[in-house]
Amino acid sequence: MPYELFPHPSDMGVRGIGATLEEAFAEAARAMFSLMADLERVEAKEAVPFAVAAESLEDLFVRFLAELLFLRDTQGMLFSRFQLRIAREGEGFRASGQAWGEKFDPVKHRAGIDVKAATYNWVKVEERDGTWIAQGVVDV
Repeated sequence: MPYELFPHPSDMGVRGIGATLEEAFAEAARAMFSLMADLERVEAKEAVPFAVAAESLEDLFVRFLAELLFLRDTQGMLFSRFQLRIAREGEGFRASGQAWGEKFDPVKHRAGIDVKAATYNWVKVEERDGTWIAQGVVDV
């Protein structure tokens, strides 16, 4: 399933679409990283684990994107593939998995827009007619 970018008055929206909730989250992450570099040039060479928890799916989505930005900054990597599992945990949800990518190389990856943060603007996670959509706005 695809991802989409959509305009926002001052930032950029990312939308993931998938047959499952996990696919929608993964595609939204791909949308976010597509702003930063040409994903066709980002090889899935190395896996970096992640785990986030939240009380709602919307909060989980924002925390998931924020965690990926944290990993980008601390590991010096760009990611192009995401594998995750989302499960109920007590009263909330937990997403865990791996982000696949490689160390950032400005020549190879053709740096794009610097995404600073995931925000709660226009955040929505929902199922429509058997298709999951996860969307939000990132600060660029």
